[in-house]
Amino acid sequence: MTQPGPSTDSTSDTADSSIGGGTTHFGFADVAIDKKTARVGAVFDSVAARYDLMNDLMSGGVHRLWKATFVRRLGLRPGAHVLDVAGGTGDIAFRMLDRLDGDGRVTVCDINREMLTVGTARAIDRGLLPAAGTLDWVCGNAEALPIADMSVDAYTIAFGLRNVTHIDLALAEARRVLKPGGRFFCLEFSHVVVPVLADLYERYSFAVLPRIGQLVANDRDAYQYLVESIRRFPPQDELLERMAKAGLARTRCENLSGGIVAIHSGWRL
Repeated sequence: MTQPGPSTDSTSDTADSSIGGGTTHFGFADVAIDKKTARVGAVFDSVAARYDLMNDLMSGGVHRLWKATFVRRLGLRPGAHVLDVAGGTGDIAFRMLDRLDGDGRVTVCDINREMLTVGTARAIDRGLLPAAGTLDWVCGNAEALPIADMSVDAYTIAFGLRNVTHIDLALAEARRVLKPGGRFFCLEFSHVVVPVLADLYERYSFAVLPRIGQLVANDRDAYQYLVESIRRFPPQDELLERMAKAGLARTRCENLSGGIVAIHSGWRL
């Protein structure tokens, strides 16, 4: 069945035009702008311990293929310094480190300390210690990164941009921290472009995913929010326009699985 609500179609992130006050969306609900970050944080506090397991269950393991494609598209070169934003559990960072093969550095930045705790524990299990100089962890907001200007070769964000309150600020921050010639890459749930698949995906998302969240993570509401947040995320062409307005050049989009997810990329020239 189709979930009732304001709309299952996308809407622009209206908070970007009213940063000083007003409301923004939290899933299908409207909340005060200054409350959204805390509410998103509570969602990820709740699901952090089982976040990666839930990704496997919800996508049937397909998220691994999406992430593998994403990391390949980065074209990482030896010695690269990558900033992985909203990458708290380390899933993308570990994949990038494998491709760098010890010659490069990944900084994981996440606003949620519970997610970072999970990620650092996983890193220790893999023998990846901060002292090695290849991986470090920073707690910070995508809208105001604690990262120096023009200091990283690539900026990545996977399944995190839709949870940011002010998307345009996050895009501007991405450009700020990139070196000239650096690249921006975003992997995010997007808008299905195959009509038959879109209907099936809609039914699966609202009927099944929150139930899995209840059974496995004991938090139906968190996964209801995550499904709704996907529907509120800008469509592919709109995100490309907003990237360009933030100063990113040569922007492009690649749909995966018929647009269930998409890879957006651009350059800082």
